[in-house]
Amino acid sequence: VQLQASGGGLVQAGGSLRLSCTASGRTFSAYLIGWFRQAPGTEREFVAAITRGGGSTYYPDSVKGRFTISRDNAKNTAYLQMNSLRPEDTAVYYCAARYGSTYSTASDYNYWGQGTLVTVSS
Repeated sequence: VQLQASGGGLVQAGGSLRLSCTASGRTFSAYLIGWFRQAPGTEREFVAAITRGGGSTYYPDSVKGRFTISRDNAKNTAYLQMNSLRPEDTAVYYCAARYGSTYSTASDYNYWGQGTLVTVSS
């Protein structure tokens, strides 16, 4: 599967953005989808994940209550709604897909999108 992330941009602290991850191919629903982010000089960080049917979602404490992951399998698209953004959320955001069920380790994912830059100004 090929993934393309979009929707990044510049936003003021406290604002919102919605990222999209569009997949090619006909088996999008077979994959667990995750979002990760990477700021300069840091390792890739888990942000959110959603199971194949969308029934379960996972977040680290750093974004819980502010970010929401969702998916529309009919549109081959996953979303990351980001609210109450903070300057420390500034990073390149990546979507990823995998067949397995574990979700927070970047190296477990099989496919990656190209990333979209989110910049939050203070």
